[in-house]
Amino acid sequence: MYDRRASGILLHPTSLPGPGGIGDLGSGAYRFVDWLAAARQRRWQIMPLGPTSYGDSPYASLSALAGNPLLISLERLIEDGFLARSELDEAPAFPAEHVDFGAVIPWKMSVLERAYASFVAGQQPQQRAAFEQFQADHAAWLDDFTLFMALKNAHGGAAWSDWELPIRQRQPQAVAEYRASLAEQIEFQKFLQWQFFTHWLDLKRYANERDIKIIGDIPIFVAPDSADVWANPELFYLDEQGTPTVVAGVPPDYFSATGQRWGNPLYRWDVLKRRGYDWWLERFRITLTLVDIVRLDHFRGFEAYWEVPAAEETAINGKWIKGPGSALFTAIAERFGSPPIIAEDLGLITRAVDELRDELGFPGMAVLQFAWGDEPTNVHQPHNYQRNLVVYTGTHDNDTTVGWWQTLDGTARQHVQEYFGIHGNDIAWDFIRVALMAVGDTAIFPMQDVLSLGSEARMNRPGHAIGNWSWRLQPHHLSDDVAQRLARLTTLYGRIPLELNQATTDENEEPNERT
Repeated sequence: MYDRRASGILLHPTSLPGPGGIGDLGSGAYRFVDWLAAARQRRWQIMPLGPTSYGDSPYASLSALAGNPLLISLERLIEDGFLARSELDEAPAFPAEHVDFGAVIPWKMSVLERAYASFVAGQQPQQRAAFEQFQADHAAWLDDFTLFMALKNAHGGAAWSDWELPIRQRQPQAVAEYRASLAEQIEFQKFLQWQFFTHWLDLKRYANERDIKIIGDIPIFVAPDSADVWANPELFYLDEQGTPTVVAGVPPDYFSATGQRWGNPLYRWDVLKRRGYDWWLERFRITLTLVDIVRLDHFRGFEAYWEVPAAEETAINGKWIKGPGSALFTAIAERFGSPPIIAEDLGLITRAVDELRDELGFPGMAVLQFAWGDEPTNVHQPHNYQRNLVVYTGTHDNDTTVGWWQTLDGTARQHVQEYFGIHGNDIAWDFIRVALMAVGDTAIFPMQDVLSLGSEARMNRPGHAIGNWSWRLQPHHLSDDVAQRLARLTTLYGRIPLELNQATTDENEEPNERT
């Protein structure tokens, strides 16, 4: 049983410390993995790794399959001979405490262009061979994605639905002409993906060697302005112009009288079923290459999703439509042998959703911030937990636990104090302790909670299109004191393998005196 118990940290790579104005896959990432190991954490949860667009959200990616070139390590490019050391020395004075995406993106992309030019000019045979092997391994999506990115740049960043009709509709002659005229830009985009995958997989290997598994997100829906929709229009409900006819959302509830109109195009699940769910299988193949455990965002949409006519300004006039249910996951299991999956089952959850999750054997989620000021039947209250569960203090969409506590109403605050018998002066670590001691197999805490940071460190404010995703960790945050504090609690509550715990205990015992 105790081999299943583990805990870890939620931190997106863009939040890592390091040069270049944004967290990347260089030395700061390796130091973070070392810190996780010192803190006895065996999980590192990240957000989607795809290339971002307007708003910089990892949940609105230009591709569900590609990687974000902003995460490429410039330090690694220097080590591999693609850049000069002066490229880092000449970097602008970016703020260290947050990502200034508006400044970082043009500067880093210009540096990456110079790295590509250096690669072309001085490539070694083994480098070329590795590049060509990468292209062969990922041809199923790479050709379409890199053409899409080259086209997007050629159109000044415009959404693909605004391109001229022949290429918007992927007419063969237009595709052939653009592949020829944009060949150099396409090759550059392939280089970026090669470097991202190389850097990420080296980091993942380093983490795995230290008994740390990576949890990665698969959002159920994709962005309308994405290579996924442009390259596969037959899989979505679109009109002849490429515009969605129905979109995703959630119905009106206690929090919103008009619901939420997300705007994502909806899948033609009937078409996907006839094709053996091929696009989803490729999505899982790529994701399972990049991470060890998959967290399915908006799991309830696989049972039933809220369909909103695209012409509607709100989500009020939507309706529930049945999702693929277990059929999709049967296909995934047949291909990948039942990979570890976490069901994000927050929000409006019905008995049918619970039954699907339990049928599939997926752990759900509980969030301690959601537990208070409610009846004792609230599933987020610890006395209702089960073993097959992932317990969070909060998520990337919540305020930090300290910020949440500071604005919590008096009734809910009293509920927390009475429930745990605490005052709440160290509320983030109170919640970390509870998550660790809980029976749920996995406990996850945002790094901001481990550091007891307030609302200034919040990662995302849902409903705000800009100003999110920018918080960064500082090098001094990765202190030995914090690691040791977390390691002690993790050990105390049995979240490391028993043999490792015993080995540690043996090392700390005083030797017997000889008589």
